[in-house]
Amino acid sequence: MITFTTNFGDIEIELNLEKAPVTSKNFLKYCQDGFYEGTTFHRVIDGFMIQGGGHTLDMTEKPTRAPIVNEANRGLKNVIGSVAMARTDAPHSATAQFFINLDDNDFLDHTSTTNAGWGYAVFGKVSAGMDIVNKIAAAPTTTRWGHEDVPCEDIVITKVTING
Repeated sequence: MITFTTNFGDIEIELNLEKAPVTSKNFLKYCQDGFYEGTTFHRVIDGFMIQGGGHTLDMTEKPTRAPIVNEANRGLKNVIGSVAMARTDAPHSATAQFFINLDDNDFLDHTSTTNAGWGYAVFGKVSAGMDIVNKIAAAPTTTRWGHEDVPCEDIVITKVTING
């Protein structure tokens, strides 16, 4: 169990080490290293997802470790409250950024081992604090430093606690 303390409240995340071991261990290592502290939820699209884990307050992208293999083909689905890895158009490009699904986003699920079909790897779920996730989702957004859907008010991960 991982708790993200934000300026909007706490979000607890439960990892699925069984079905997404590489992704879960990657995320856990970033948590252990304190990487996420001081990062923002920099992309918020109500009814879709909230994304964080890679940008500082001035929208500078933090340097990351090497990308990991995409585990979207392991059977976990992009449903409400699931936590998945963000990535570029390349299927195996996820590093540190993650998102929390606000809806059942089945179009993000794995369908085939083609570039278009790989999907986005789910590796956990929100076990407590979905009210905080929804509060973040409702935040007004703007365009800032060339990025769209950025919350007008900074939404910051101030502390990460690993329980058990």
